[in-house]
Amino acid sequence: MARANLELKAVDRDPEATAARCLALGAVPAGTLHQRDTYFAGRHGRLKLRCQGDAGSELIAYRRADASEARESAYVLAPVSAPDALAEALEAALGPAVVVVSKRRRLFLWQGVRIHLDDVDGLGTFIEFEAVLPGAGDLDTAHAKLARLRGELAIDDDVLAAGGYADMLLDGPQALLRAASEAMRNAYAPYSKFRVGAAVRAPSGAIYAGANVENVSYPQGQCAEASALGVLVAAGEAAITAVAVVAERAEICPPCGGCRQRLLEFGRDETPVYLGRPGSSPRTVTLGELLPGSFGREALGP
Repeated sequence: MARANLELKAVDRDPEATAARCLALGAVPAGTLHQRDTYFAGRHGRLKLRCQGDAGSELIAYRRADASEARESAYVLAPVSAPDALAEALEAALGPAVVVVSKRRRLFLWQGVRIHLDDVDGLGTFIEFEAVLPGAGDLDTAHAKLARLRGELAIDDDVLAAGGYADMLLDGPQALLRAASEAMRNAYAPYSKFRVGAAVRAPSGAIYAGANVENVSYPQGQCAEASALGVLVAAGEAAITAVAVVAERAEICPPCGGCRQRLLEFGRDETPVYLGRPGSSPRTVTLGELLPGSFGREALGP
């Protein structure tokens, strides 16, 4: 990707005190931005259309690991003159938007680092550092600057945020349960009459759903979870961060044993699995709880 930042994000419990510390440090106020980021399912990394009123619009494709410590973000930024038309085209090509993040951002500039004091709809207040490379220096220098800012602005480990705002908004189960329920309606289950839908979320924020598919050779049917994972892989993704399973004739429908192993191939022990129906409070378990004593590819040897 063409550009890179070093980034760090944390919950900000007292934005006014933080703003005062920024000024005392010599950071220069650079105004307030009203940003609306619409995320679409990118095949590789993340893709968002940012609209910010008179400040213009831009399409941003980026890749960034989810981690609470400072991490690199590589991105490509393209100015956009017709954001509404572009949004329509993106939806036609990639499907409906994954999530929309709206925020009010107070911007400060300090030694090549952008300091964002963000008030995010539905989430609260945060502080974010973006050390623009190479303007903030080389990578080691940028790390040193962010470490200094953490100290000067009193940012402790317990308030660090690993994911982006889109991930936080998507963290609840309802979007996954809705996608699983919609897929369930299209299940092909003429023999069991037991329709199931499953949805998985990728690190990009994209949601992939599938339904159970039976055939007259009854043992050769495919579970909904396997169908959803197939869609995920076909889209070029290789990891999941959450799962939902919905059944037509059961309030709670946990994955079968085989699908537990399939899901763990792409997830982790702590990956949440939501069992229930849209609009309800689902039962939440983890893949580790569903498949204790599991093994991975390391058990197969060299």
